[in-house]
Amino acid sequence: MDAIPARARVYVACVALCTLALLLPLLATRTPWWAVALLAALYAAGEQIAARWRFAGTFYPVLLAGAFLLSPPAAALVAVPGALLSTAGQRPLWTRRIWRAAQLAVALWAAARVHCALDGRDAVAAGEFPCALLSAGGAVLTFCLVLTALDCGILASATGVPPLERGREWGSVPVPRAWRGLFLRSLAPIAVHGLAGLMMAVLWRSPYGSVAALLVLLPMCVSWWVFAQYHRERAAHQATIRALVQAVDIKDGYTRGHSERVGQASMMIARELGLADERVEVLRFAGILHDVGKLGVPTRLLRKNGPLTPEERRVIELHPEYGHEMVRGISFLGEARAAVLHHHERLDGSGYPYGLTGGQIPESARVVAVADAFDAMTSTRSYSRARPVSVALGELERCAGSQFDPRMVTALARAVDRYGWHPAVTADEASTPPARPPVAGVPGAHR
Repeated sequence: MDAIPARARVYVACVALCTLALLLPLLATRTPWWAVALLAALYAAGEQIAARWRFAGTFYPVLLAGAFLLSPPAAALVAVPGALLSTAGQRPLWTRRIWRAAQLAVALWAAARVHCALDGRDAVAAGEFPCALLSAGGAVLTFCLVLTALDCGILASATGVPPLERGREWGSVPVPRAWRGLFLRSLAPIAVHGLAGLMMAVLWRSPYGSVAALLVLLPMCVSWWVFAQYHRERAAHQATIRALVQAVDIKDGYTRGHSERVGQASMMIARELGLADERVEVLRFAGILHDVGKLGVPTRLLRKNGPLTPEERRVIELHPEYGHEMVRGISFLGEARAAVLHHHERLDGSGYPYGLTGGQIPESARVVAVADAFDAMTSTRSYSRARPVSVALGELERCAGSQFDPRMVTALARAVDRYGWHPAVTADEASTPPARPPVAGVPGAHR
């Protein structure tokens, strides 16, 4: 997004003016400028390192150490130089930099204010670690709350949609259901950074001084680098997944977009089942990659008009095994690999490739099987018109217990009722009458 809406610009200007007002007391109070300069330099250096490593993160330990050591206005100032010099990523650069500086400054001012109100600075100076930990916890909680509130404000001003309503929208990637989701996801990492910042503050006030406090940053930098490497590797794997899906879409144009929608439906089912976020993400990958084995199937079979011969169908039915071989080396996919292999199994044992029954079929495969059939039935293709969502859900319920896991069908029905289903059309609505028949007796089956 190169342009920022006028509402968002006004919002940024208001937060920036608020920041200037919070910094004004520095002109009338005694401030340890050397400490402010040192912490600000460390934060700016951390931002530059993060940009070089291409790591999407902020050096919060230094910022929070400033909130534990300095007055609220001085703590707010620590974030400003580094944020203004950071890589904004998108245009307009300076608007985004000013926003980031103002957001961090306001959040740090509030955190330092709470820390002072809880007598945290005295506890840190006296080495009373339990009291310092309690006050630091309040400051970290405040810091996270203010950041979340400001993030929700900029989202609402940029889109014109309140964040609580945005949570009801579903796209190809997970969207926070409410501001609470933003807050809970950021609280844990910020709390870890808060502990490191508290250790810095305690050592800073110790007889060993600021030099000892800086030693805390060494293990933090090492762990940060390891984390950055992990994310870089994960990004590379995701790029590989996107390339595989695009290759499938090019080879079988009739189902273009199908993989992403199956990933979306799988994610909806997983969330409705209450699975952990890590498993939800893995099941989304499983849905996206479930048909990747079609790359090993001759294109003439995928695009053939008319019914397939038994020999041709046996070739088509090899695509789950082809897909499993293709993704078995992607370690972070985990149980998604089993879903790629078994998503055409049926509870009654009449599926393929191995004829597994009931609980023998991995849970991930049972999720993807329902999501796959649902999108196949609700999408327009060359051989079938899209069915209404209610009809497709009714068909899934009719086959629950024999072909599909009833628990997965119920979860999808609840999720669709709550969030709706708005898939893109996968073929021209004005296409000719059906030429390629679906698999007989199998709801939503496709090639």
